[in-house]
Amino acid sequence: MIKAVRVHQVGGPEALVYEAVDLPPPGPGEIRIRQHAVGLNFIDVYYRTGLYKAPGLPFIAGNEAAGEVVAVGPGVTNFHPGDRVAYYHNLGAYAGERNIPWEKLVKLPDHITYEQGAVLMLKGLTVWYLLHKTFKVEPHHRVLVHAAAGGVGLLACQWARALGAHVIGTVGSKAKAELALANGCDHVILYNEDSLSCLKPRGMFVSFGNASGPVPPFAIAELNSHGSLFATRPKLNDYIGKRSELLEGADTLFAAVINGKLHVPINHAYALKDAARAHIDLESRNTTGASILKP
Repeated sequence: MIKAVRVHQVGGPEALVYEAVDLPPPGPGEIRIRQHAVGLNFIDVYYRTGLYKAPGLPFIAGNEAAGEVVAVGPGVTNFHPGDRVAYYHNLGAYAGERNIPWEKLVKLPDHITYEQGAVLMLKGLTVWYLLHKTFKVEPHHRVLVHAAAGGVGLLACQWARALGAHVIGTVGSKAKAELALANGCDHVILYNEDSLSCLKPRGMFVSFGNASGPVPPFAIAELNSHGSLFATRPKLNDYIGKRSELLEGADTLFAAVINGKLHVPINHAYALKDAARAHIDLESRNTTGASILKP
């Protein structure tokens, strides 16, 4: 038996139930991980509320984590007990241990902690594909990052700045503005007080953000002269459909952290049994940077 957080009926944070669950031995091609840290993401809220459909009920919540290999199933030859690993994978992360297909895992370099690995796989790889694949950010580009003090936003601001871009962030409070400025933003706009129309005189090359509901109208006048507008809904799996692409993204991401281009701000940690509290804080926008659950 292991301890996990399951959803038996979609709903509010109270739908997250911490309980004992049976876990069979790893099957063919699977690896069993003892998890040391679990990443907290808004997609977890979407699955909990039913906005995103889980394969069935009940389900174990969570999509990214890091830990230690404790057993391997038949046919697994490239991972061994004791290996330090991290992953993103649809559901199953809110648990002390889990089984997972080996091809979803990457090995953690010695200088990357479990806590860093747990928040880099979904958030960090998202920033990697946005800045390197969706739109290749280059020196002197003007980049607008929405929710600049969030887990994805802080990484995006740092990495865009390291690539030589001029970075503008939007945030909801002065405290978050200070955090964004300390993590790569050249300028910050408080969206509760200021208007994006201030960008009109010089325009921008690219805007990165997130829409959890209807997409608001985009003011074409905010684009730079000769700029272009691309409307897209890229997903991580669209850019990492092959294991070679996963390894490319992870290697680039880990190197950026080890070389000092990226600092991984983990500002909140909760016990796994307190996942409901973590969701309340996340939905209330009381968190900054990344948050983790500790099994």
